[in-house]
Amino acid sequence: MGGPLPGENGCVTVRSLDHLVLTVNDVDATVAFYQRIGMRLERFDDDRLALRFGRQRIHLHRAGAEIEPHARRPQPGSADLCFLVDGPLEEVEGALRQAGMAIELGPVDRSGAVGRMRSLYLRDPDGNLVELSEPA
Repeated sequence: MGGPLPGENGCVTVRSLDHLVLTVNDVDATVAFYQRIGMRLERFDDDRLALRFGRQRIHLHRAGAEIEPHARRPQPGSADLCFLVDGPLEEVEGALRQAGMAIELGPVDRSGAVGRMRSLYLRDPDGNLVELSEPA
């Protein structure tokens, strides 16, 4: 390994997350799930799909037809994701239950990049753990 790259404190400075990639079995089911929790479907590069939230996206790769380059061992259901939500967590919980979405755990107190928070946990169609949180 070489030395540190140039940047703040002798290292590269990472500013924010642009996108992450989920490998999924059923793109339609995945899109429907994430739309129910407030993300928007976005098409790009003619035939690619992403889920937009704020200034970030989740790019979707169909299992077995991943876009090159990709993770060494892309697997549906291997992600653990946490999203910050607007509104009181009780309202989010009520909306999820009313929509028939199963809550696995919560609300519970947790700690994240923004500090203390309260979280609900559910699973997407591939079994990825999805945490919806409000700062405490």
